[in-house]
Amino acid sequence: MADPTRQPDRRRELPDRLPRPDALSFTLYVAVAAFVIWCFQAAEMSVSTFIEGVPSMGRLVSEMFPPAFGRMDSIGATMLETFQMAVVGTVLGVALSIPFAVMAARNQTPNRAVYYLARGVITFVRTVPDLIWAIFFVITVGLGPFAGVLALTVDTLGFCARFFAESMEEADPGPQEALTALGARRSGIVLGAVLPAAMPSMVATSLFALEKATRSSVVLGLVGAGGIGIELKAAMDMFDYNEAATIILSIFALVVLVERTSAALRARLI
Repeated sequence: MADPTRQPDRRRELPDRLPRPDALSFTLYVAVAAFVIWCFQAAEMSVSTFIEGVPSMGRLVSEMFPPAFGRMDSIGATMLETFQMAVVGTVLGVALSIPFAVMAARNQTPNRAVYYLARGVITFVRTVPDLIWAIFFVITVGLGPFAGVLALTVDTLGFCARFFAESMEEADPGPQEALTALGARRSGIVLGAVLPAAMPSMVATSLFALEKATRSSVVLGLVGAGGIGIELKAAMDMFDYNEAATIILSIFALVVLVERTSAALRARLI
C-alpha cells in the first residue's frame, strides 16, 4: 500500500529534455553556428572600437542640446510635406495593390501564368529598397516630393499586395460559392464576397503601410526625393547639430503620433 505521507518524485514531472541530434542534424547545427560567427567577423564587429567611440558620441549629443527652435515654421512645413507624401504614396500603393492581390491569390487568379507573373512583380518590387526606388524616380522625374511619392507608392505596392493576396486566399469560401451558384461573374464575386471578408485584414495592413511610409519618407529626402530628410542632411553637413536635434525630435513626434493614431484606428475598426 502506498504511503500517503510520501512526497511524489518531482523528477518524473519534469519535461523531457531536447532530443539528442543525429549526426546530420549536429553537422548542420555546427555549420550554421560557424556561418553566424563568420558573419560577425565579416561585419568587423569590435567592442573596443565601440567603447573608444563613446566619448565622441557623447560630445555629439551634448552639441545637439539645447535644440534650436528658431526655424520651426520651415521645419513644420517640411514635416507636413513629409506626412503628405506618406499619405498619398500609401493611398496610391493600396489602390494598386488590390488588383495585383487578386491576380496573386491562388483562388482568384484567372490562370497560373497570371499568378506567377503577379507574384514575380510583387516579389521584385518588394526586394528593391525604397531608397533605390527614390534614386530611380529622382533621375526620372527630377528632385522634389513627386519622386518621393512614386517611390512610396511602389514600396507600398510590394508591401501590401502580398498580404492582401494572403487575406483573399484565407477568405471564407461559402459566400463565394453561393454567388457562383447564382451565376455571378468573377468581378462580382471579388467585390461581393472576397473583399468584404478580407477587409479587416486589409485595413490593418494599410495602416501598417502608412506607418512604414511615414518613416520611409524621412529617409527619401536624403537623395532629394522631398520631405524633411533634406533638411536633416543639410543641418548635419553644416554641423548645425542644434537644428538637427530639433528635426530629429520633430520626426520622432510625427512617427509616434502616426503610430498611436494607427493603433487606435485598428482597435476600433477590427
